[in-house]
Amino acid sequence: QVHVVESGGGLVQPGGSLRLSCSASTSIADIYEMDWYRRGPGKGLELVATIYNKGTTYHTGSLKDRFRISYDYSRNTVDLQMNNLKVEDTALYLCRARPYERAHDDVYWGQGTQVTVSP
Repeated sequence: QVHVVESGGGLVQPGGSLRLSCSASTSIADIYEMDWYRRGPGKGLELVATIYNKGTTYHTGSLKDRFRISYDYSRNTVDLQMNNLKVEDTALYLCRARPYERAHDDVYWGQGTQVTVSP
């Protein structure tokens, strides 16, 4: 079992930046896949970005120019750098860990961190 905790959310003006972090109870290098999702007000769950411990990343097409997922091995976190934030980026951002490549249903979620983008 993996315990993940998100941090770094807050209130920011349009055009601003935030860096979210997802800490894990085990070494992030041992977790096959980690993802950032978000759920905006009245919206469904949306995949934002994925990082694999083999080094590859994926970013949702509409966000890839502004958001970047990365590892911080010194802090054992997976971070999401968000730049040029827009009001429509307002959402609860959630981290998900999938420890094993072949266990698609073995996933662990955090409680989320709220990001609010408002003038």
